[in-house]
Amino acid sequence: MKQLLDYIPLIFFFIVYKMEERVIQLGSFTYNFGGIFSATEVLVTSSILVYGAIYLINKKLERTQLITLGAVIIFCSFTIIFREEAILKWKAPVVNWIFASIFLGSHFFTKKNATQLMLEHAVEMPAHVWRRLNLAWAFFFLFLGSVNLFVAFTFHEYWVDFKVFGSMGLLFLFFIGQTFYIFPYLKEEDEEEIETTEKPSA
Repeated sequence: MKQLLDYIPLIFFFIVYKMEERVIQLGSFTYNFGGIFSATEVLVTSSILVYGAIYLINKKLERTQLITLGAVIIFCSFTIIFREEAILKWKAPVVNWIFASIFLGSHFFTKKNATQLMLEHAVEMPAHVWRRLNLAWAFFFLFLGSVNLFVAFTFHEYWVDFKVFGSMGLLFLFFIGQTFYIFPYLKEEDEEEIETTEKPSA
């Protein structure tokens, strides 16, 4: 559910980007709606509204949400001010590389890595398995950031489509792979609970 909320601003961005540019006039006020720059304005506005609502409901934002919101405000603001689309193209790579650095940093400098902190409430695994999974997350975000950068500056006509749907698809595939990887440990945990429940008392 949380991941879906994160994609709401991107969906709005995609819809406005795909619209043909048109001039909206209210009295003496005129506004060009459609295309990259109005889509960027919609992205930053909807992100503030969505994450603001999450903060009001939960009284906090997760670290990933703070990073995403901060990146949106910074990159979108400079894109709008300088009317330079290339600035916005760096947002997704930079955000993904920040996530990668968090996973790598936790791998070397913390007692429990980032993946273990996220998932230990749901599964128990040996330390070496947590380390492998954490490195997998780090390299996945490095890869995702690099692919976003490559597509953005090589295939200009497809970069928004990839930003919204390609990244989501790759993330979904990685989640599936992670599920298969940790499934034996989930199954083992469930079996232990069943054995404990069925064991007769002395």
